[in-house]
Amino acid sequence: MTAAAQQATGPLGADGGATAPAPELTFAVTGVEPERHAAVPTLRFTLRTARSGGGPVRAVALTVAVRIEVTRRAHDPVACRALTELFGQPEEWGRTMRPLLWTQAAVQVPPFDEQTSVPLLVPCATDAELAVTKYLRAAGDGEVPLGFLFNGTVFYQAPGPVPAPGMLRTAHIPWSAEASCRLPAGLWPRLVERYHGTDPWLRLPRETCDRLDAYRAHHALGSTDDAVRALLDRSGAP
Repeated sequence: MTAAAQQATGPLGADGGATAPAPELTFAVTGVEPERHAAVPTLRFTLRTARSGGGPVRAVALTVAVRIEVTRRAHDPVACRALTELFGQPEEWGRTMRPLLWTQAAVQVPPFDEQTSVPLLVPCATDAELAVTKYLRAAGDGEVPLGFLFNGTVFYQAPGPVPAPGMLRTAHIPWSAEASCRLPAGLWPRLVERYHGTDPWLRLPRETCDRLDAYRAHHALGSTDDAVRALLDRSGAP
């Protein structure tokens, strides 16, 4: 499954050399699909890196921060109710809604001349307490806007005769280098359900689990789900 990508460029500063210009790199996310045969639910983004100017690229060591750009998406009434825990009431979102950091990953880009593509693997956490999990569960239909921020080092071949032909040089990639992608909202829940079914994970301390089990046994309830439902009914929770 592919998603539309928007490309942005960050200038690369040279490492102090006088004659060898550093390549300018642009980044784009050109597609996303489930990673096959992964041990945990994982999305595979295709990251394209292109060069202009400077010498051939010998390697790029990247740190990629992936964020959910929540302010770039409209939310239906059902999603608005689900997101009040994260951002408060909708009338407050102008000051409370901020991008959610999904993950930060290291990516190694191999040698290339003009452009190349590498995979960026993003595990899909299922912890119900995480803000990203809560948002993706509430997103519903449509697309989720993602932002990718890049930082790292590019290793390139100096084209000039000074200090020596073909000498390897480095340049810094600032965090201003970025790209964006729109993730189909249904892709995340379908992938998680493939691994874990339709029941989300709920992490509880051992003491709480023991008390819940004791409550279930004391009231002759058939399952943990029955015990939780009984407690919710007693509390008056909707």
